[in-house]
Amino acid sequence: MAVPNAMAPHPAAPTLRVDSHLHLWELAPGQYSWLQPELGVLYDTFTAEQAQSALFGAGVSQAIVVQADDTAADNEAMLAAAQANDWIVGVIGWLPLEEPAKAAAMLEKLREHPKFCGVRTLLHDDPRADVLELATVRETVALLAREGIPFDVPNAFPRHLGQVAQLAHDFPELTVVIDHLGKPPRGDAAAMAAWEKQLRAAAALPNTVAKVSGLHTDGADFCAPALHRVWEVALEAFGPQRLMFGGDWPVSLLGANYGETVSVAEALIDSLGPAEAQAIWSGTCFQTYYG
Repeated sequence: MAVPNAMAPHPAAPTLRVDSHLHLWELAPGQYSWLQPELGVLYDTFTAEQAQSALFGAGVSQAIVVQADDTAADNEAMLAAAQANDWIVGVIGWLPLEEPAKAAAMLEKLREHPKFCGVRTLLHDDPRADVLELATVRETVALLAREGIPFDVPNAFPRHLGQVAQLAHDFPELTVVIDHLGKPPRGDAAAMAAWEKQLRAAAALPNTVAKVSGLHTDGADFCAPALHRVWEVALEAFGPQRLMFGGDWPVSLLGANYGETVSVAEALIDSLGPAEAQAIWSGTCFQTYYG
């Protein structure tokens, strides 16, 4: 797949900044079953226009939109938004992993859209710890590997992060993307030790990458000093060439506005050299989804 034409960086940004993890949704009956009033600010509609305003205001020029519902309707909404907005450079859609034949048919249609670039499902909502080991799931994953389609794994710790290394090992042609650094359980020392061990095991496989995203929803402080240990582990395990920035808007609003999210990322990333910083801001993202 070819890299989409890059828009000019925001004037305030020293490098091209791409958000690898953005959500859009419309609050409507029968959709996004996880979206309930108790989620507060998230119980609302979030449009491409709102997202563009937030991103451009923070010096982020482009984004990849990521599925937020395990439905074909969510795929269609994201693809329509991408078609209408040049700044949306990619769409990570949903496939029914446990229905390989249906998944193959859907994938064939999705690949007709030039901005389709990856697959994800809401695995973190699945109570089964062995879901990535199911024969049907592995058949669909094998299809993704053959077709060169990256596979995002969300909120992987504690249920699924331990399986990522085995998945990457068994499918060396598959790029496995660990969303939100696997969701490190900050504030729990024992759980953090387990998270670090599992993340490092996954990172030892060369076909894994990770998103520095979604780190502000666990109730712990959200600032660069509070994230220092998580950042150091991720940087040491993956290196900048296998890390990418993600804002996780609008879920990020549970912990910070978008500008604050980018500012924290700046404090972490911009301590690196220009080439390393550029890899995390955009290079890894483009290489992963359009390399």
